[in-house]
Amino acid sequence: MKSEKKLARRKKINQQIAFGIFTAISYAIVALLFVILAFIVVKGISVISWEFISAMPTNGMTEGGIFPAIVGTLCLVFASMIFAFPVGVLAAIYMNEYVKDGWAKKIIKQMTNNLAGVPSIVFGLFGMSLFVNKLGFGDSILAGGLTLGLLVLPVVIRTTEESLKAVDSTFRQASLGLGASKWQTTSKVVLPIAFPNIITGLILSIGRVSGETAPILFTVAAYFLPKLPSSIFDQAMALPYHLYVIATSGTNIEKSRAMAYGTALILIIIVLISNLLANALRKYYGKKVKMN
Repeated sequence: MKSEKKLARRKKINQQIAFGIFTAISYAIVALLFVILAFIVVKGISVISWEFISAMPTNGMTEGGIFPAIVGTLCLVFASMIFAFPVGVLAAIYMNEYVKDGWAKKIIKQMTNNLAGVPSIVFGLFGMSLFVNKLGFGDSILAGGLTLGLLVLPVVIRTTEESLKAVDSTFRQASLGLGASKWQTTSKVVLPIAFPNIITGLILSIGRVSGETAPILFTVAAYFLPKLPSSIFDQAMALPYHLYVIATSGTNIEKSRAMAYGTALILIIIVLISNLLANALRKYYGKKVKMN
């Protein structure tokens, strides 16, 4: 009896130690995040103004604003999501709902996982070879958007596939039992239930696309272009590349240091706003699913 109590006490102590370690790690990660954000805010808040957000860069990017880079970043995010989100969702639906388990499905899944681990600069070189040179799009928003879309495509596919798997099979069986076709079941029953979780892939994709530099370096980014793009075949400035340029190889690095921190702060704010909007969309569809 005593040995059982001793064993139970030891298990409880081990559990408390494990929970304590996990809690400490979690708080450390959150604290590190706040330290990074605070550092960027403190360093960059001094240059944030309406002129900085709405004006064109001047004097070798040491003065003026970053409006073309903001517009270029938003255009690239929008273009990449138009391509990656529908293609990724449809690919995941086909994989999860139509392809039978077997070696072919395993190979496709493995290739998707491998694609997710390919360095972003490789996607940039591929985009330059295919979209810029082979297809003749040139350095343009179209080429950059398609390259970034390919970059986040595995993320969209995997998150969508996991969301579809989470839908209880009884919903599919009930729909098919009532005479609905496979596509009607998928589009009218399964997809609406899974859609709030599918948006998670959209959130992750927006965050990654917004901060990528290597892919756009070869496909779209302009070093200094104080004007707005007029079509998808134009070059554009982008916040990640602009930040890299003024922080490492600008005409006056020390003078533009504050602008670099301000650019980083604006980029974080854009990603935060995008994520908040996507989260609001997820909650909206989540409520609709619960109501139905």
